[in-house]
Amino acid sequence: MKALFFLRHYNDIDHITPVVTKWSESGHSADVVLLGPPKFLADYRIRFLGTLNHVRVAHLRSVLFPHEFLLWKLQAFLLAKGVRRIFLLGRLAEKLARKYDAGKRAAIWQKTARRLLDRAFGNTGEGVVVFDWITKGSPIPIEWVETIISMAQERGHGAVSLPHGDSPHANRLIRHREWVVKPDTLYADARIFDKLVVPNELCATRFRPFLNSQAIAVLGSPRYCDEWLERLAKLSPVSGHQTRPDTRLKIVMFLRKSEFTTFWEEVSEITGLIAALPGVELIIKPHTRGGWRQSFTRSASLRELPNVSVAADNVHSIPLMNWADVIIDLATSVVFEAIKAKKPVLAADYLHAGRSAMAHYMPETELKCRDDVYLLINKFLSEGCDNFYVEENRQRFINEMLHAGGADVLPRYVALLENETRRAKAGKTGASGKTTDEQQG
Repeated sequence: MKALFFLRHYNDIDHITPVVTKWSESGHSADVVLLGPPKFLADYRIRFLGTLNHVRVAHLRSVLFPHEFLLWKLQAFLLAKGVRRIFLLGRLAEKLARKYDAGKRAAIWQKTARRLLDRAFGNTGEGVVVFDWITKGSPIPIEWVETIISMAQERGHGAVSLPHGDSPHANRLIRHREWVVKPDTLYADARIFDKLVVPNELCATRFRPFLNSQAIAVLGSPRYCDEWLERLAKLSPVSGHQTRPDTRLKIVMFLRKSEFTTFWEEVSEITGLIAALPGVELIIKPHTRGGWRQSFTRSASLRELPNVSVAADNVHSIPLMNWADVIIDLATSVVFEAIKAKKPVLAADYLHAGRSAMAHYMPETELKCRDDVYLLINKFLSEGCDNFYVEENRQRFINEMLHAGGADVLPRYVALLENETRRAKAGKTGASGKTTDEQQG
């Protein structure tokens, strides 16, 4: 069987690489097409995918002819949400998009989609196209994704949407200007897929208002399952921090994306509190997407603290977690790996507008005020970092959030892609009484 995987950014790569790997190791072939910056070709996970049997990795610009890629890029630029937010440029893009409307854009969407599908599947009627959780807010135009999906379905291929993350929040109102608890139409476009996959029920609640129950599969987390974590430990890069001997208490603080409400004044206060404690070193890790828009990590006063540093963009989260003794988290999912390793993760819920899934399942992790920060870190300094979790709570978190359906997660993902491939082919054959090849021959 053949699968065509599209990857857009850091999170896609992080969560879908395990699925591509297991797909290849199950005897299937895959094309992986990168839609984001070409720099991702150098990512250690992408380089690893290139070593797998029957897996081809390429950037979109190398698959399309130069003029096709340029036109595709220009159309995507006109529709990008980020561009629309820039005052003068946004008004120009909006004006051009109205003039060069969906009907005119369709030609290049169809041409590029046809080229990609022909390259991946040829004339075969057996295959599956895989994207991540594409939403209205995605930088890749939903028009183009819908074009690829509809053309693939017409050819007898399946269409599946896989997770690009998890749900670090247990509540609903978490972004700027979210004031009403109601179904978020941001997730409505998931309807274009035959099947949408989520790691847990908390993620599924986002999509249930827009999809029937048969269209959603809860399969556990490919990124945080035991099989992939064991593999990832051998693949992930080692940072200079890991190899540096140090007797201090090492702390990493993971920040959230700029679109989520964060109480930056108090983030600054506890940074100063931690820096003032003897025997502590703190590294602050901005979010991989949107962190550059947060002024906190660029402040001169922060950089004057001798035991505080800001991780560079090219420093991955995994080496930082391996280096750290303790992690402070403002509601990200990357720390789920540390929870599995029994490393203390403090859910700094009072620093943002959300209720973290971590604190929901494991109340012992929650920071409710500045006193909690001071008392817990002093406890780690004096008593060490062992036996932090209530094990019953930690196991419930793992079983419901990461292993939904059992610890053997990746085979379930492969089985779903296989089933969708067969189902789509059977549906195409059944509609005409002939296979795709018979229709063309």
